[in-house]
Amino acid sequence: MNLTSRLFSVLALSGLWLAAQQQPTVFPIPQRFKALESDFRVDEHVSILVTQKATPAETSLARQLAAEFSDRYGVALRVQPAATVPPGRFILMGTGANPLIKQYMARHGLPAVPAKAEGYALKVTGNAAVVAGHDEAGAFYGMQSLRQLIRKGGTGVSVRGVEIEDWPHLPFRGIRLYLPGHENIAFFKRFVKDFMALYKFNKVILEVNASMRLDSHPELNAGWLDFVKSLNYTQRYYPQGPRQSYQNSAHQDTADGEIVEKEQVRDLVRYANAHFIEVIPEIPTFTHSYHWLTRHREFAAIIGQEWPDTYCPSDEGIYKMVFAVMNEYIDVMKPKMIHIGHDEMFFPVEYCRCCVKRDPRLLFADDVRRLHAFLTGKGIKVAMYGDHLVESVRGVHRKQSKSRAGWEYHMPGALTPEQVKELIPKDILIGNWFWHDARAAEGRGEPNEIKLEEFGFRQAFANFTPSILNWGRRSARKSVVGGAPSSWAATNEFTFAKDLMIDFLGTSNLMWSTHWPEEESLSRIIQRMMPEVRRRLSGKSLPSEDDNPVEALDLSKAGNAAAVKEPLKQVTGFDLGALRSGAPMVVVGVEGDAPNPLPRSSEAIPVNSDAASIIFIHASARGAGNDMSYRAIHNFADTADLLGWYEVVYEDGFVTSAPVRFGWNILSATWIQKPDVIAKGNAKGFSYAYAAEMIAEGDHSWFAYEWVNPRFGKAIKEIRLRGTSRFVDTRAKPTQNNAIILAGMKIVKKRPIPPASNPEPVGPGR
Repeated sequence: MNLTSRLFSVLALSGLWLAAQQQPTVFPIPQRFKALESDFRVDEHVSILVTQKATPAETSLARQLAAEFSDRYGVALRVQPAATVPPGRFILMGTGANPLIKQYMARHGLPAVPAKAEGYALKVTGNAAVVAGHDEAGAFYGMQSLRQLIRKGGTGVSVRGVEIEDWPHLPFRGIRLYLPGHENIAFFKRFVKDFMALYKFNKVILEVNASMRLDSHPELNAGWLDFVKSLNYTQRYYPQGPRQSYQNSAHQDTADGEIVEKEQVRDLVRYANAHFIEVIPEIPTFTHSYHWLTRHREFAAIIGQEWPDTYCPSDEGIYKMVFAVMNEYIDVMKPKMIHIGHDEMFFPVEYCRCCVKRDPRLLFADDVRRLHAFLTGKGIKVAMYGDHLVESVRGVHRKQSKSRAGWEYHMPGALTPEQVKELIPKDILIGNWFWHDARAAEGRGEPNEIKLEEFGFRQAFANFTPSILNWGRRSARKSVVGGAPSSWAATNEFTFAKDLMIDFLGTSNLMWSTHWPEEESLSRIIQRMMPEVRRRLSGKSLPSEDDNPVEALDLSKAGNAAAVKEPLKQVTGFDLGALRSGAPMVVVGVEGDAPNPLPRSSEAIPVNSDAASIIFIHASARGAGNDMSYRAIHNFADTADLLGWYEVVYEDGFVTSAPVRFGWNILSATWIQKPDVIAKGNAKGFSYAYAAEMIAEGDHSWFAYEWVNPRFGKAIKEIRLRGTSRFVDTRAKPTQNNAIILAGMKIVKKRPIPPASNPEPVGPGR
């Protein structure tokens, strides 16, 4: 039983009820979908069939699905070789050429297998679950849809009865992120298996910098560690350029600021490939080149910088180093494509030593051509960012800028159209991150992809989000092969979960499906998906999800709703009187940019229990902030506004806390009416809460956050809810006045020990 069901059973008594909204049956939304009346019951009498001479791909599918049923649902299924389709209940997966699938189709029928790469047909009846792929990738994606159809309830485990015909809208469905550090390698593998593969991504662009152990240039590893410490201990995410001019972002959280061993990188690539995901190393060159220059400042375009970010293509020595390191990455990762970066020429031309004799736009083109020749000579394709190929994005010739100190200088502009046509190879895949129509005043939007297409490039939307306009028209262009949403912070559960679920899931649906919900509807769909996404990405179930006893706590001793009703309305505009529930509630103030008359702390809420976990059902009175994690690489947690915390006091006097962060485990009480729009870096997006499950009470929303007791076996005496005072956000501003409203608390109790059994003795002593 999931958390929503458990909460419904205990909250109904207090007047709270759930919105009658369901998660999508399969996501991305299939091209053709039909629900059938009968579900497929799964128990240990069911077999997963394979042919007697099963291919490695067929065997892998069967083993992966058997592991899913065993590890997540407690059902042990056997993989059974067979020459013919047997009677009884079974699961069968493979390509349309599989002889068992051909037999099944001849006897029972199956939706037509789409004659498209990566396509599949899936049919689930009361007797069988069958996946038929157009190719091996199609069979794999059909299995991912099958995984999403599995349910566990009071009557056991079953698979929803459906008929599906499905295929991808676009071929390049990527996510761009950083190489993980040592402690996040296990998370990366969960992300590959239980997110990227599950939601049908097939590319991962992996920025590596100097974060893999390098034999040819070990000084780059040592210099990278120096650079990371310098940035983190000074709490910056980029250094200052000459006279406080702007420099490239540093990306120092690649590999968590560590050095990963070659065998670890090799293993990550193998693992991704086994899940039909191509790994594209991103090795920034020319710009964003801190990793090349920490110990080789002699190659820097600007001499004397604290940390140089751009190398000088006129120095032959830089290529000896770059090619040697690229060869190491090629040997380990065996890529079909390498991304060479080349975005954001932010350096002041006035200080660029190699720009004295050669136009920086020509230096840019020289470098691209040199790297392209090296990589294509090895049979490796090239990708790069395209902002400096479009004058509307980067300006004509030079772009004027002003430093923080007031110094006026010039950055390099874009190549001219003639230079692009003559100098840049057209077989390079262009990352188009300047597609956003909302920023048309900055030269961004749909006209740019038209220009790239006219130049003769293929393109993929980079920094991709579901906010793109006119997607049907834009994705139909022959030059558009797909896209990749981007993470610009460390690869870990917190940063991905807090910031990127709407971007990741929303674009997966754009790139795979042709059924595209509006953004606001999409945000609701994704919020309802969060509990299942969290279970998979964390690799853990919560105590309430494992059928442990749940009991309501009495809030009446701390309840103060009547006393704060009017000041709450005056401060935040939220009216407690509009709520349907008459149950006791606890309200504390969050003091932000002005004095807040609401109490900053609640009275103690008695617990007196050895709880496995505590479920807080709460909401904020109004929206707050949740900025992108890269805004504070030295402190990811506080990029989500800290509204308050639950102070947990144990019977032995020890005190710990459970932070309440907007966009992580709480949203506003009016979210269900319209999701809050929040700043996300330089853009805006709808809010969601990864670590909380939404519950509806009429036209108001509550968010159930389950805090797991870190001290199993130690009894909790009491809990207080406390609000923060003048929390300062990532933009150095105090959050606005707010309040946390606690509508209910549940404890998940220690599971009782079963009574002792008393079997009949069978030995000589009976």
